[in-house]
Amino acid sequence: MDYQVNYINPDIKLSNYSGKLFKTEAAFNDHLLVWLISGETKIIQADESFVFGPGSTFLIPRNQLAAIINIPKDGLPHKAAAMHLTAKRLREFYDRQNAKIKTAIPKIFSFHKHPLLESCLASLIPYFDMQENFPENIASLKITEAISILRNIDADIDAVLASFEEPDKIDLTAFMEKNFMFNMPLEKFGYLTGRSLTTFKRDFHKAFNSTPQRWLTKKRLELAHYQLNEKNKKPVEIYYETGFENLSHFSFAFKKQFGYSPTELQKINKNS
Repeated sequence: MDYQVNYINPDIKLSNYSGKLFKTEAAFNDHLLVWLISGETKIIQADESFVFGPGSTFLIPRNQLAAIINIPKDGLPHKAAAMHLTAKRLREFYDRQNAKIKTAIPKIFSFHKHPLLESCLASLIPYFDMQENFPENIASLKITEAISILRNIDADIDAVLASFEEPDKIDLTAFMEKNFMFNMPLEKFGYLTGRSLTTFKRDFHKAFNSTPQRWLTKKRLELAHYQLNEKNKKPVEIYYETGFENLSHFSFAFKKQFGYSPTELQKINKNS
């Protein structure tokens, strides 16, 4: 199997991927702290992108819409150790603190090759070879250690880790125009805009006079057409950046919308 995940605790895992690339689109329920051991990770958001190499440590806050692409590199698999910093553990941690919490817009934090974080996460590696269960009290200590190190590195991180509010109801039109390329379930789009699925669909039709599925497909194909026609990108480079599951589905939908396939458009551009 190309992709393997080994959990020593529900909140601590080691992933190993040896295929061409592994892409997921997510808005995680928990903050995710990642130490990349080998390979490369690309994180694409609506207005910013990141590329992380071996030894990088980064934090993806919860509810951050992003396309995450994991790529084996230099003959090595994509291998990463990760911690889920759950609301339950963070509440328990901050109940013992006297922290002054500011408000902040969540963002992806990059800690590069910080020795304290790297040492903390590297110390987990031997435990993944254990046959018996990983003791919960040790897992709790390791996660507490990681949170403490994060706070020591970045004084602003409390504003993200100690925020437990659910998303408020926000402007649906602005949010969807910014984030249409992320292939998320409609329930997740609803949650991130502060709506139930029923309310999301109703408000969406009022805003766009269309169903979410039709509007999303049309917007993604328009973006793909722009990337092919104006940026001279290849279909294989853009289908996963514009919200399509695979290249064949993308090509089929593209031809249905425009009357010609992505490769035919490329040939037209080369000959013009």
